[in-house]
Amino acid sequence: MAKLSAKYEILYIIDPAQGEEGIAALVEKFKGIVETHGTLTSVDEWGKRRLAYPINDLTEGYYVYMTCDVTPDMPAELDRVFKITDGILRSIIVAVEE
Repeated sequence: MAKLSAKYEILYIIDPAQGEEGIAALVEKFKGIVETHGTLTSVDEWGKRRLAYPINDLTEGYYVYMTCDVTPDMPAELDRVFKITDGILRSIIVAVEE
């Protein structure tokens, strides 16, 4: 039988040049996408941190970590949105084993 929902961990890095309002808007946008496909368990904004290596000549990024319980089709859609959104430096979505 197919799973109706699964647990995921999502981490993405926002370009800090977006400013406080831009960062808040992106966080709300991604929270909304997750909530339309299931339950958002937690959102932990780690804030501005130094990157391990430069990305697009940037040395700092704003980290956001989310956990959620969503339908299996959500990760592909969220990954697609991450890739086409200006200001997202990197993202990763990981399924959590139960």
